[in-house]
Amino acid sequence: MTSPNSRRAHVVGLGLIGSSVALALGEAGWRVSGTDLDDGVVTTALDAGVIDGTHLSDEHTLVVVATPAGTVAATANALLAESANEALIVTDVAGVKSAIVAAVDDPRFLAGHPMAGSELRGLAGARADLFRGCTWVLTPTAATKPATYTTLHGVLRELGANVVAVDPDDHDRLVAVASHVPHLLAGALMNEATRVAEQDAVLLQLAAGGFRDMTRVAAGDPTIWPDVLFENREAVSQSLRALEDRLAALRVALNSDDHEALASDLRRAASARRQLPGRALDSDNLTYLRVAVSDQPGVLAAVTRTASEMLVNIFDIEIAHGIEGAGGTLLLAVDALQAASFSEVLRAKGYQVGQE
Repeated sequence: MTSPNSRRAHVVGLGLIGSSVALALGEAGWRVSGTDLDDGVVTTALDAGVIDGTHLSDEHTLVVVATPAGTVAATANALLAESANEALIVTDVAGVKSAIVAAVDDPRFLAGHPMAGSELRGLAGARADLFRGCTWVLTPTAATKPATYTTLHGVLRELGANVVAVDPDDHDRLVAVASHVPHLLAGALMNEATRVAEQDAVLLQLAAGGFRDMTRVAAGDPTIWPDVLFENREAVSQSLRALEDRLAALRVALNSDDHEALASDLRRAASARRQLPGRALDSDNLTYLRVAVSDQPGVLAAVTRTASEMLVNIFDIEIAHGIEGAGGTLLLAVDALQAASFSEVLRAKGYQVGQE
């Protein structure tokens, strides 16, 4: 964890997510400065106490890049090139990761993506509690320093987020299904309803809970999405094609009066929906695992990705360094109900795992 003297953060881009990060860090005891291309936004942020200044110095140990996805890599590279601070951690909040990670070759950079948002836009919609209970993805690579990961993990836990580690390419493939395509679908459904309502205005009065739930995200800021979607166009296109096939199958079932096919599809969906992860990690019901690791690049990334693949939430993580650089021990706090299965998989991968 960071020491009290090093709790200086800087946020680049004071939109909804950037300003919420600034507020959340401030609530957690950090001194936060920030900048934005819009001078009016900066003035408002200063007046509202979202940030306490605009200057970035070598005293800062954390920089969060909250600019549009297409500008993240260039912004991060410029910040890293200007700083000689080896303790600096630069992260981002963009909805795509692969291209950004490939373009930023510095071990002080650890890409991230909070799976949080709001229908409200910009600084006016910012909330300090926006990230409480949300999933915050980190994408460590073989070049990621263990101290960088554990420090940033701890900071994000302070903000109330559940941190998972995912490979950058896997992230983009998975969020295409979980986030990007749903946003396109919400927009398409809303636009189709609006078209029909031009002839039958009563339609919008019939918009019940299901319609409102499915189109809620369509009310979000439309200016940030084209950048994200084009950056992830391959995965989004593949997901759209797969969904088109499903919709075509449903149309065939309807036209052929295939009651069983339609009912079976709905039953599978209902069952899958009920099994979505939703149980919050109880901090009073933790097991502490000790995982012996070698001093090799990518070891921490491998362990944390294994946890993410198993839906094991690492509540806290520390590193106990060995003597004379001979590896060390990861101290992992995990849900007690998941500890045994997680330990078994790690042992199968060759790790030595103990339990406190």
